[in-house]
Parts: sequence; structure tokens; C-alpha cells
Amino acid sequence: MLESTSHKYLDFVRFPELYNWSVQYLNDSKIRFNKKYPLVRIGEFLTRNKTAVTIQDEPVYQRVTIRVRNGGVVPRDEVKGANIGTKKQYVISSGQFILSKIDARNGAMGIIPESLDGAIVTQDFLAYDIDRTRINPQYLVLISTTKQFIDFCQSCSSGTTNRQRVDEAKFLSIRIPLPSLDEQNRLVKDFNNIMTFIKMEEMKVIDIEVKAVVAVREALGVALYPGYTEEQLIRLTNYAAIDSWSVPKILLAGHSPFGESKYKCKKLSELAFINPRTDLSMLNDTDEMSFIPMEDISDDYGEWQNKKIGKKADVKGYTKFQNGDIIWARITPCMQNGKSALLSNLINGKGYGLRGIKPNV
Repeated sequence: MLESTSHKYLDFVRFPELYNWSVQYLNDSKIRFNKKYPLVRIGEFLTRNKTAVTIQDEPVYQRVTIRVRNGGVVPRDEVKGANIGTKKQYVISSGQFILSKIDARNGAMGIIPESLDGAIVTQDFLAYDIDRTRINPQYLVLISTTKQFIDFCQSCSSGTTNRQRVDEAKFLSIRIPLPSLDEQNRLVKDFNNIMTFIKMEEMKVIDIEVKAVVAVREALGVALYPGYTEEQLIRLTNYAAIDSWSVPKILLAGHSPFGESKYKCKKLSELAFINPRTDLSMLNDTDEMSFIPMEDISDDYGEWQNKKIGKKADVKGYTKFQNGDIIWARITPCMQNGKSALLSNLINGKGYGLRGIKPNV
């Protein structure tokens, strides 16, 4: 739909572009790419391929699935024909562009790899031959990963919440910027070079992290791979080290998860107050506090992200904490992911949210 510069409450659309009489569709169909390149309908270089096949009982068929958020076309399973309920299926070929009618709104589309040439799909998948004289398939994939493109696929879908299907005619009416083939090739090459650079930098970061862990363990005299114990039929432990009559806990009594170290190990309870009481008496119910839900603690760096604000009146049912506290998740899988952080700069010095162990050191 064309935007008017002279009318505040009116939009205009050219009749040749009037693919649907729905006002919502026409408003949502504005893919906001810049005008550096001409906009061309996808239907001009994609041709639907409907190579039907009737499933026989004895052969084994390769089926595929398409991951959402542009995760690519991947194998689903190999099934004997007798175990396939829908006997009318469609054969796909490598190099085709394919999308899921149900999950196109979630970015389920991509190029069929050579390894899946000859696989089968149901009518809920749309496969297209690509006019490679007009568009580089990888350029098409890059365009389809943009938020604008995914949002438009959402507007092209209708049906119940979990079973919305994209309307093919509307999908083929999407117009995307189409530079020359040489320019497309250059853009794809530049993108691939950037992604290669990013992967190399990520490998450098991983290497630094590993070296840092090794350096810390060596400084503490801790085994690099702690926790290994030989099988024993009888194990003895000091009575003073028994905290409960649980056999698993007795077997671990007195042992550090870090293995042997040149330094004496102490219990965490000897070094910190576990879940100490946080005094909020000086605050009114309307006073602001920091709100820290589980997802706002970084798995990687132990940082508090996305500084959210709550009120004292909302703290019921949550763990409360204050500046200087270390919070640590005790709910799986957050605990295994290492969600923990040292808190500072809390609003009014207080916060609430993350349900977990709260050592105050």
C-alpha cells in the first residue's frame, strides 16, 4: 500500500496491487525495504512444483521437516510406505525453495539440500523451482530471514491459532528488492564472509574461556576433571562429616565437587549466610524495587540484564535480596546453566524475583 503525504487518515493502493480486499492485509503488506533496488513479486521467479507420488507399502521413504526461525530443511525420518497414512505425497528436489504452510509465519522455509533430493512431503509443504537467471537462491534465503518478510508471512496466514496456514497467492504476491544477479552474488559473498569472521571470533572467545578455566584451576591446585572416583564395595567416612542419613549424601560427605586442591575446602554455609532475611520495613508498598526474573540472569557471564522495575507490593511469593547479595538459581535447568550474579545498584538497594538460593557474603 502506498503511503500518502497529503492525507493524514487515508492510504492509497494501486489497483494492480490489490490482491486482497482485506484492509488489515493491505496495511500489513507494507514490507519496509528501502527503494535502492526495484521491488519484484516473488511469483515472478518461483514456480510451484507439484510432483505427486502414490506411496507404496514396501519402499522406504525419506521425509523432511523445516525448522522454524530459518533453521533450514533437515531430515525428519525414514519410514516404510505401509506406515505412512497419507498415500498422496509430493517429491521434492535439491535446490528448490520450500516452505511450511503452517509454520511459514515462524520462518519455516529454506533451500532443499542435495542430501534430501527425492524426499517426500505432504500438501502442507509448498516446493518451488527457482529461476536462477533472476535470483540467487541464497539471496532469497537471506531476504526470507528478515523480520519484515516473516511479519508479512504472518499477515498471509489464517486459521486457528496453532494451525494457521499461509495463503499461497498472498505469499507469491510479496515484493522483495531484486538487484542485478551480480549484485546479489556480491551481497551473498559479503554476508558469508561476515559470518565466517564471526565464527572465527567465537572460536577465539571459546579458546580464551578454556584457557582462563585451566589457569584458575591450576592456581587453586584443583584437578582439571574432578569428580572421578573408583568403584568401591565398602566406603568409610568420618562420623563428624555426616550431615544426614542419606546414602548418596554420606558418599559425598567431606568431598569437594572441585576434587583435590592444595587449599583447605570449607562448606559454603561457613562462608555465607544462605537465604538471609531481607528487611523491607523502610519501604512503602508503592516504593520501587528492582525486579529480576530468572531469564534476566545471563547464563554465560553472571550478569543481571534488562533492568526491570517493580514495587514492594508485588514481592509476595518471590525471593527478596539487596545490594551485595549473590543470587544463584536452584531450579532446573537454570541451575545447570549456571544462572548466578553478584547484585549491585538495585533500586532503593532492594530487589526481588529470581527464586533461588541467596547467599549473603
